[in-house]
Amino acid sequence: MKRFRPFCRRNPTIVIGSVMLVIVSALAAAAPWIAGDPVALMPIDRLQSPSPIHWLGTDFLGRDIYARVVYGARISLIVGLSVSVMSIVIGLAIGLAAGYWRQVDMVVMRFMDGLMAIPAILLAIAMVSLNRASVWIVIVAITIPEVPRVVRLVRSVVLTVRTLPYIEAAISGGSPAPKIVLRHILPATIAPLIVQGTYITASAILIEAALSFLGAGVPPEIPTWGNMIAQSRLFIARAPWTIFAPGAALALVILSVNLLGDGLRDFLDVRLARRMV
Repeated sequence: MKRFRPFCRRNPTIVIGSVMLVIVSALAAAAPWIAGDPVALMPIDRLQSPSPIHWLGTDFLGRDIYARVVYGARISLIVGLSVSVMSIVIGLAIGLAAGYWRQVDMVVMRFMDGLMAIPAILLAIAMVSLNRASVWIVIVAITIPEVPRVVRLVRSVVLTVRTLPYIEAAISGGSPAPKIVLRHILPATIAPLIVQGTYITASAILIEAALSFLGAGVPPEIPTWGNMIAQSRLFIARAPWTIFAPGAALALVILSVNLLGDGLRDFLDVRLARRMV
């Protein structure tokens, strides 16, 4: 805590990112109480500009854009956090095994290299196309391309830590390999994984929006920022607010996650933190 407070004063990005994320998360959690029905159709109110009744205006079907943006935040946060947690859990297990046991390393890493050779969004589109579109299919489709990146990160940390004297002493002392991995090597991966998790969250939110925009993501009846942008692109000249609100929300969330990731990276980097204190 003594190191954290002066760091926040010198580098406010972590504070800004955290505050913005907390606000968005609070709005998303309180959506049923602070926003109306995001799918209610009011054709008589179609394409109305922002007003005291409709804070962000209405879309081409008369649906309230404010309600759809707030509910869309729930989908984006669920997708981003789910992809981040799943990819870290799976990648951590595979990366620990590949980094510590050399027999596993060659086979696992060649498979991971093959997955990384496929563009993430193309693999996600292929996965979604083979299954019925749903939020969980999108989460799985985005998670698969993210796992190899986590595996490579964890493997690099394990290969570095494995050569340290205290690890060699534990091996020489006859400690079981699972105990060495879980007790001595696993803690060293926590800090880089926390930072990597923030970037995975931002990437997943952006990929989900791109998939929804292309019509290969979450079903159109579910309000998401990508769906809103796709449905409003034909009315951008007549009603620019229909595309501005979801686009601004998407940019704000990705910016806040990236700011938080940059701040955590600097905070968890001991050498950089010592220079800034």
